[in-house]
Amino acid sequence: MSDVQDRLASMTGLLAELVSHPSRTGEDSCDATLHCIAAWLTRRGVASRWLHDDDGHVLALWGEIAGPRPGPLYVLNAPADTAPFGDLAAWTHPPERATLVDGWLYGRGAADSKAGIAVFCHVIADLLAQRDSLCGKLGFVFDAEEHSGSFAGIRRYLETCMHETINGVMIGYPGNQRVVVGARGFLRACLHLHGRAAHSGSSGADGINAIERARELLRLIADSPLPEAGLRFPLPPKVTATGIRGGGSYTLIPDHCAIDIDLRLTPAFDAGAAQNWLSQLTATLDARSAAPATTITWHPGWPAYQLPPDQTLVAALLAAAREAYGRDIPPAVVGPSSIANLLATLAIPATAGLGVNYRNIHAPDECVELATLEATYQTYLRAMRRLLSCGNGSPLRE
Repeated sequence: MSDVQDRLASMTGLLAELVSHPSRTGEDSCDATLHCIAAWLTRRGVASRWLHDDDGHVLALWGEIAGPRPGPLYVLNAPADTAPFGDLAAWTHPPERATLVDGWLYGRGAADSKAGIAVFCHVIADLLAQRDSLCGKLGFVFDAEEHSGSFAGIRRYLETCMHETINGVMIGYPGNQRVVVGARGFLRACLHLHGRAAHSGSSGADGINAIERARELLRLIADSPLPEAGLRFPLPPKVTATGIRGGGSYTLIPDHCAIDIDLRLTPAFDAGAAQNWLSQLTATLDARSAAPATTITWHPGWPAYQLPPDQTLVAALLAAAREAYGRDIPPAVVGPSSIANLLATLAIPATAGLGVNYRNIHAPDECVELATLEATYQTYLRAMRRLLSCGNGSPLRE
């Protein structure tokens, strides 16, 4: 077989093994998945280390390959934990076992993001063999707490490397129609609307229904304009009610109702603007009623971010993708936030995805197209060679 065929077989084999170790966030331990990665890397001479929380639980696997001369530090990152299985009856193929059908590999986590891990492991092993030609370091971290939203693995990694300058991070999410170089941020709020309790059947009741007040507030939110998308940042902000809780007795007019609000941020609608916008709406509502004032509990998130296409990390990945895929893959700003938003708050540039073709991410019959593993591998290998090349007189700005 050719080198390409051998590599494809090796990446497929590692991916299948990773999928066979369920690592659903909140349900499974990621230890078996991370031990599988560590064993694969060890067999190829790549040293790795563990990151733990304060109670000794494994958070991530990480390591570095250092060239003989100083230079930048670039990091490959992909989550080892996955979404839950969901309804098992909706799966055609078992989610906890890799199944190959017509060139597609099925199983939970195949797309998000065990294919990325399989690709990155091969890039890491191959660059180890070329370390004498590198200036700087290639780092890697595979974390166990991405889908939980805590991002504890990448946070602990950043604490471990706090004395080093990280020049950029490439996150191995799937898809190759775009390279994600920006995203909306987010802010969360829980609104507590108050009323006045009374008997629901009383003819003379003078209660104030907190649920009705919540409905009125949701109408105000829906009818209140938000900033539009701009030329620089192509997405508008977005506000979504994601939860509502109140009442509980048929005979009682409810005196409390809570609404959960997700606010997606942009440069024109940052956290401060979002807080002012929502606070003004609650003040408008409160002025119409004798009920106690609405209170807001804020849950902080991250700001929006966007990297320019000529930023060093982005330009290297775009150029490598064009060579590997044989077509231009444009940079894009997306709606959902990711670890890249967290990294942006620390002035660490990050791309969030250039990967394999996929279907049904986070859904039944999640799968990836195996034929796209090689182009993904070539993209990251070429990008890292460019970024860590000695004598790379790139005019691209950092």
